[in-house]
Amino acid sequence: MKIGICSDHAGFEYKGRLIQYLEDKGYEVKDFGTRSADSMDYPDVAHPLAEAVGNGTVDLGIAMCGTGNGMAMTLNKHRDIRAGLAWNTEIGELVKKHNNANILVMPARFITFDEVTGITDIWLNTAFEGGRHQRRIDKIPVK
Repeated sequence: MKIGICSDHAGFEYKGRLIQYLEDKGYEVKDFGTRSADSMDYPDVAHPLAEAVGNGTVDLGIAMCGTGNGMAMTLNKHRDIRAGLAWNTEIGELVKKHNNANILVMPARFITFDEVTGITDIWLNTAFEGGRHQRRIDKIPVK
């Protein structure tokens, strides 16, 4: 499985550590940036990640910024993206199980790295339930 990952400056440290964590587990990871802890604009990395998930260049995506909100708002502007913001493992499980999130977003300034790996693991290992949840997902896109 190929996972795309991006962060702004607030998530830069966790992003580097998470890339190594995922590669150690056998995942192929594509880093969409940022490349330093210098202040930057999160849409500059969120849009390329969303495009890669949308066109199948990567299977899933992970994004981090300070609160996670800016990334989630930007990513969800893309038609085929369902970016779910998770700050604990229960939410991480549910954004996949109920919303089939294809990008996981986490708030780097509000969770520990142990929480990042726990949320990531459960999200990656949870299956979408389908059924009534698929019906709801089908109603998300604006015509």
